[in-house]
Amino acid sequence: MVRFHWRIVICALALWLVDALMSTVTVETEGNGVVGQVLIYLVIGLLLAVINSVVKPLAHILALPLYVLTLGLFALVTNALMLELVSWLSRKMGIGMYVDSFGSAILAGLALAIITALISIPFKERKPPPKVEVY
Repeated sequence: MVRFHWRIVICALALWLVDALMSTVTVETEGNGVVGQVLIYLVIGLLLAVINSVVKPLAHILALPLYVLTLGLFALVTNALMLELVSWLSRKMGIGMYVDSFGSAILAGLALAIITALISIPFKERKPPPKVEVY
């Protein structure tokens, strides 16, 4: 459960960086204080973490032939679709996250995947080295 909390924080931080770096992805936070802005990013991070944990594996299974056919490049389309789904759900909840076009969703999904992978490196569980028994 603690790992899922970290995943929410990492997704929120990565989304904030994507919002800051790309003008085609915007999260409406005007009129809120700093705490309100952080909460908006955390709620969208929660949406993103839940979508990535529940819906994305199902999409991977359903699109397996396309992954094989495109040698894995279809993952960019899947990431973009998940980002569009999060954007749509956030607007339905009254939190404004907007992605301009599907092309920008593909670039934002790629940036989000790279940033999330880089941020999560310190939080990965380290396995202890295997014990070597000498006879």
